[in-house]
Amino acid sequence: MTPHRSAEERARAGRAARKRLSRSAHGAWIPSADRPDPVGVLTRHDAGRVQELLPLRYARMAASPAAFLRGAAAVTAADLAALPHSGLMVQLCGDAHLQNFGLHTTPERPPVFDVEDFDDTLRGPFEWDVKRLAASVAVAALDNGHGHEAARRGVRASVLAYRRTVRRLAGLGELAAWCTQVDTGGMPPVPPARADAAGRGTELPALGRLTGVVDGRRSFVPVPPLLVPAGDADRSVLLKVFADHRSTLGGERRRLLDRFHAVGAARTATGVAGVGVRCFVLLLEGRDADDTLFLQFKEARAAMLEAHLGPGTHPHAGRRVVAGRRLLQAQDDLLTGWVTGPLGRHFSWSRLRDVRGPADVPGMSPAALRRHAALCGAALGRAHARGGDRIALAAYLGGGDVFDRAVCDFALRYADRTAADHAALRAALAAGRLPAAADPGGAGPPVPDLLTRR
Repeated sequence: MTPHRSAEERARAGRAARKRLSRSAHGAWIPSADRPDPVGVLTRHDAGRVQELLPLRYARMAASPAAFLRGAAAVTAADLAALPHSGLMVQLCGDAHLQNFGLHTTPERPPVFDVEDFDDTLRGPFEWDVKRLAASVAVAALDNGHGHEAARRGVRASVLAYRRTVRRLAGLGELAAWCTQVDTGGMPPVPPARADAAGRGTELPALGRLTGVVDGRRSFVPVPPLLVPAGDADRSVLLKVFADHRSTLGGERRRLLDRFHAVGAARTATGVAGVGVRCFVLLLEGRDADDTLFLQFKEARAAMLEAHLGPGTHPHAGRRVVAGRRLLQAQDDLLTGWVTGPLGRHFSWSRLRDVRGPADVPGMSPAALRRHAALCGAALGRAHARGGDRIALAAYLGGGDVFDRAVCDFALRYADRTAADHAALRAALAAGRLPAAADPGGAGPPVPDLLTRR
């Protein structure tokens, strides 16, 4: 057990961290002469993915600098790891960008705005998450044609909300701080990212539109390449692994799961960063065909940050993902768990929730982007307050805007670098260094069963 420290001792530790890395120093970033080739970083990181899906991944990343940044967390991780850090460690989301936050619904509680992706969660310096989020705001604003001053205001909104949230929670008692949720201020849900009938988006439509009833039986409605019914071999293996997952749940959660039965399975290829990772959705029915539950079964690989921070405390990658989710999210997922699948691969299970997002960031006005960026900053601050020492963080950040302004400087500099990296990716595709997909929204070539092949 960690020795108890007083609030003043924790605050002194936060202030002392300024001697290791001043708040103003966060603004400095110039790519080193030996910075790794970003295309090379991507290809090394993608070596274990489903190779048939990589053309789709690279085509989506080539669409814009914002899409590139979204899929290039390994590049950002390498850049951040080359910098000095504060030494204030938290449980990181690991890939904190604008479209990994969303307002999701639950059957048992009101909608909650929160972090939504934990594939790369790991303990590390708090500012790595903050800077990746800030960079995504700057890149999105510039992609939308808002200009550098508007981009700076958007970044400032996200970092200010982060700092204020951490400082507010530092003043609360432990239980109150742990149980807090992000206040959306009554603002309406942000418009979700679009996926048209031809599948030319990167996000799944609302869960209610994923299935249909034919001849009295509910099944998945194909939305290639986002959602494709699983082949017989994958479906058979998936159901067996699902039974293994059930045995890892607590007794009362098994009782709940036993009230559902599996009626369908589909492979998914959503987003940008996740394309090529083995991922399936299982459709369960409860009391009738209108009582549905969606569970996501997703391969868990080594967190990309492990290359720079070393392995975490959980040797099972699925358990690492689940532990990070449970620590950082405001609401516990009753059915989340981890399991070892075929060929020794690690997987995590979680409920696929009806997220009203990721937001349609490319369609946002400057004001809407600032509002969304502020919500993301507040959600990240709340998560870090649970996953780290909020009192030390608050003391380090301080009541002034020194940290905010420095991160704004970093984000604008990194946005310029991202535009250049995006151009390098497009050049690599044009030169044939990377496999290219003719149509990033099309169905693409058929992908064989994934769970039992190397």
